[in-house]
Amino acid sequence: QVQLVESGGGLVQAEGSLRLSCAASERTFRRYAMAWLRQAPGKEREFVAAISRSGGSTDYADSVKGRFTISGDTAKNTVSLQMNTLKYEDTAVYYCAAGPFMTTTWTLYPYFGQGTQVTVSS
Repeated sequence: QVQLVESGGGLVQAEGSLRLSCAASERTFRRYAMAWLRQAPGKEREFVAAISRSGGSTDYADSVKGRFTISGDTAKNTVSLQMNTLKYEDTAVYYCAAGPFMTTTWTLYPYFGQGTQVTVSS
């Protein structure tokens, strides 16, 4: 059973920052690549950022490059997403995801958390 629990969402003004965290078991953290996905109202879910199992590789959607940073903490078995210079269009439910390999194709991550809402006011 893969359980992913997100935290850290909330309401923030444009140009502000938020940090999301995803807690997983040690087994999950060591076994899977981890990612953040998001889904805005009326839109399809989309890839945001991913980190490899080793933590040595990361990848980002073009829309967040230079603003968002994904990182893993092996001691706490958590994956975080630091979001800076937030824009109104970043408003979405953000999901932590896990999958067998790092990819920008969101449909290849079979495991998801419940999601956390991020709302950016303009």
